[in-house]
Amino acid sequence: MRRRIARALAVAIVALGICAAEESVRADSPADLDVAPPSNATVEQPRPFGYVVGDLLAQRVLLELNGHAFEPAMSPPAERVSAWLERRPARLASAPDGRQWLTVEYQIINAPQALTRVQIPAWQLKSKAGTDALRIGGWPISIAPLALGPGDLDALRPDRSTPIIATEPIQRRIVIGSCALTATLAVWLGWWLWRNRRASAAQPFASALREIRKVGEASPEAWQALHRAFDRTAGHVTQSATLPSLFQRAPQLAPMRVSIEQFFEQSSERFFGAGLPRDALSVRALCTQLRRIEKSNER
Repeated sequence: MRRRIARALAVAIVALGICAAEESVRADSPADLDVAPPSNATVEQPRPFGYVVGDLLAQRVLLELNGHAFEPAMSPPAERVSAWLERRPARLASAPDGRQWLTVEYQIINAPQALTRVQIPAWQLKSKAGTDALRIGGWPISIAPLALGPGDLDALRPDRSTPIIATEPIQRRIVIGSCALTATLAVWLGWWLWRNRRASAAQPFASALREIRKVGEASPEAWQALHRAFDRTAGHVTQSATLPSLFQRAPQLAPMRVSIEQFFEQSSERFFGAGLPRDALSVRALCTQLRRIEKSNER
């Protein structure tokens, strides 16, 4: 029985202390939002939600009034400012642009039983000259208990909606970029094919092969086309006696030496002798092999 009485007295003393402290702060702080004059300071306020007991939150006050630097007479004292908040020593810091900022931190010193909305009290800074004052308005925050009850979830701050991104400009840029890339690749491919075709058309055995396909390999013009290809490759009129100079200038044709010598012998028989033998070589097949060697030598 004595323990229950002692516990009840302790709870009553704590409750009276909290209420007395809160009433004392209200009496000593004429800067409550309902009666305080409007704020004239530039203030970076803390976020208004998401705090529990022990958390720190900070106000940053720009020491500037009406476009001029403000020199305070003294910093706000470190003290308990409400039943929920205690002010810590202020800090002065310079920004990169040279302006002075006063940082005032508050610590939450009580834990509510349910999600509670409280307020950082308004306060003011007097100038060193005593003629002006910076007035900092109150700021509401919400403090959550350490363990939320079933009904506290409904009072939580709603989730921030996801911003909608305009996708039309992005899609338009993708389409334009894709078309430009496709056009560039098509132009490059066309140029590459045109260059290779033009280079191939200028090669001796490529020209001869096209002419042989056109006139047929049995015609005299087919044999003459292959002769002209050998002449262009050697740089002079080629005959059986001058074949060594051909292989010296175009050593890549050396593997076909036997077939080339046979071509010149049969060509001499056809145009100046008894005609082609029964086992005459195929001019088209020989030119095709020579064109393959010529093409591989272009790379």
